[in-house]
Amino acid sequence: MHYMLLYYLRERPEPGTPAGDALFGGMAAFTRALAERGALVHSGPLAAPSTATTVRGVAALVTTGPFAETAEWLGGYAVVEAADLDGALALAKECPSREYGSIEVRPMLDPSG
Repeated sequence: MHYMLLYYLRERPEPGTPAGDALFGGMAAFTRALAERGALVHSGPLAAPSTATTVRGVAALVTTGPFAETAEWLGGYAVVEAADLDGALALAKECPSREYGSIEVRPMLDPSG
């Protein structure tokens, strides 16, 4: 079954700083490890919330910025293959970005029904 790991961050260390190098290097290693295990389906980082544009409502109102104000923001994701939720949670527990926020683990629905 596929699960999406959503990486939420309270802060994003700047690249080139010790904290930034630790986070980005750790995430690269984590992604490589998922791929080597055959668990990685797809992954990617997202640009900062300041680059977001949101479309909402019946009128399809377009606004600059993320959908909701929150202490954490979505920094990236991975779609992983796991036998069950416990397996997906075990993968999420290995993710180094958890130290900077949280990881939401959500089962993906089969679009064919």
